[in-house]
Amino acid sequence: MFPVSCKQFIGSPKIVRHLVDRYCTTDRTYQLASVLKGRYVSTGTKDDPQKEKSILYRHLYSRILAGGPITIAEYMREVLTSPSAGYYMNKDVFGTEGDFTTSPEISQLFGEMIAVWSVNEWRKISNQSVQLVELGPGRGTLSKDILRVYHKLGLSSRVSLHLVEVSPTLSDLQAKNLCKTYEEIDNDKCQSYYKHGTTEDGVTVFWYRTIHDVPSGFSIIIAQEFFDAMPIHKFQKTNEGWREILIDIHPESKETEKFRYVLSRSATPNTKFYISEHEPRDHIETSPQTAVIIDYIANFLIGNGGFALIADYGHNGDRTDTFRAFRNHKQQDPLTNPGTADLTADVDFSLLRRIACQNNRLISFGPVTQRHFLKQLGIDTRLIMLLKKASDDSTRKALISGYSMITDEDKMGNCFKFLSLFPSVLKDNLNKWPVAGFQAIHTPE
Repeated sequence: MFPVSCKQFIGSPKIVRHLVDRYCTTDRTYQLASVLKGRYVSTGTKDDPQKEKSILYRHLYSRILAGGPITIAEYMREVLTSPSAGYYMNKDVFGTEGDFTTSPEISQLFGEMIAVWSVNEWRKISNQSVQLVELGPGRGTLSKDILRVYHKLGLSSRVSLHLVEVSPTLSDLQAKNLCKTYEEIDNDKCQSYYKHGTTEDGVTVFWYRTIHDVPSGFSIIIAQEFFDAMPIHKFQKTNEGWREILIDIHPESKETEKFRYVLSRSATPNTKFYISEHEPRDHIETSPQTAVIIDYIANFLIGNGGFALIADYGHNGDRTDTFRAFRNHKQQDPLTNPGTADLTADVDFSLLRRIACQNNRLISFGPVTQRHFLKQLGIDTRLIMLLKKASDDSTRKALISGYSMITDEDKMGNCFKFLSLFPSVLKDNLNKWPVAGFQAIHTPE
């Protein structure tokens, strides 16, 4: 768990003295000496040991102590997906007993509308079988609702499900929720997927750790509340120019598991690479990992055919500070008690569109609000049908409550947005037969 440089130099008196000089305060002298003696636990001062702190906190503390402040992207990556103690890696974080809930968990109507939309667009452009690809599928609820509609339409034999999931715990939940049978794949079999199974309706399901492992083929790619968890970099404009916001040890860390924000002393390489010289804001957030994934999706759709649907909360490149944390459905300080809360930031849809539409690769529709999208697809009509079939008042109340939560303007209806992406070769056809749920095609910027 040590940085490589630390591992190499443990036990070297010269290196210890060099690093002690770098961290010149009394507290850090003792802390650093403890780390370099080969202990994973950063023990703090003699009067105030750190040994009771969580594994993830101690790891981050030791890393910052040895190497200096880290970027917010590095912090997010460690807190959310660290193999041993990452937030998503070892527990079910969804639902009323978790820290947040998502639209598919709230109402079956959400997944049914996505299913109807995907079939409608699929049938307009291809008669091929399809790969349904979901990025970050949570408990697998959205995919399950979509496959249920596909089965009713007689399409189960023409679809395979491909889930991109890094969490062992969540992939197990998905398998139990989706599959009649499933099995883990040994690493020595050299398969791109690490688990596969079969649903009750005979749909084959595969799990991958990255979208790059999904096989070639005509695909419908769905990312629902996926990109908001991608690591971000934050930048602040100062009188001396742009500076990156970093994370450092907090003076109060003796009493609590807490870090603090600091500004880089000078412009970092990230500052020079990610900020436009014409940027009008004085505080920005950007996610290079999001850009890489969208770039890959664009090339994948060009080469294999298909389309993508992205649903998330976000903006069009006009917001500033959106980095936050949620625990028990309440917002909290993202730098306190790392690993106990979800870390998130609003998605910059203008970035998604800009990357996807580069070199006229894809065309984009939206973003439009979730309320707009679902109502155009006929969610009101579907609700009426379900209410007529409901057997009791409690079921009817639950249907209405779920519908209200995902469509009302003061709930999830306006803050969540939908964006769809199609290969640009389809532009004339899609102008003639417009994509459902959207109003106009955005030309590349």
